[in-house]
Amino acid sequence: MNSWAIAVVLIVGIVAFSRVMRARYDARNGFASDREGNAVGHTPREKELEREVEDLRERIHVLERIATSDRDAKQIAAEIEQLRDK
Repeated sequence: MNSWAIAVVLIVGIVAFSRVMRARYDARNGFASDREGNAVGHTPREKELEREVEDLRERIHVLERIATSDRDAKQIAAEIEQLRDK
């Protein structure tokens, strides 16, 4: 095998390795792409789910605040009812 063939094989190997590493990096960091390599954004369903998760986190935060505060049961019940009305 001559030196040109070795150089071509090395270049092809380096390119293949770099594409695999880039795909791995993108997958770990949440970058999606189509078959041509163009960036693909979140679908409307994913955006809706992210908003829902954020809403649930807010609710949990409110419930934790209610549960850990030093108020009597009547105040807690009134606040829960007030939050249900929202």
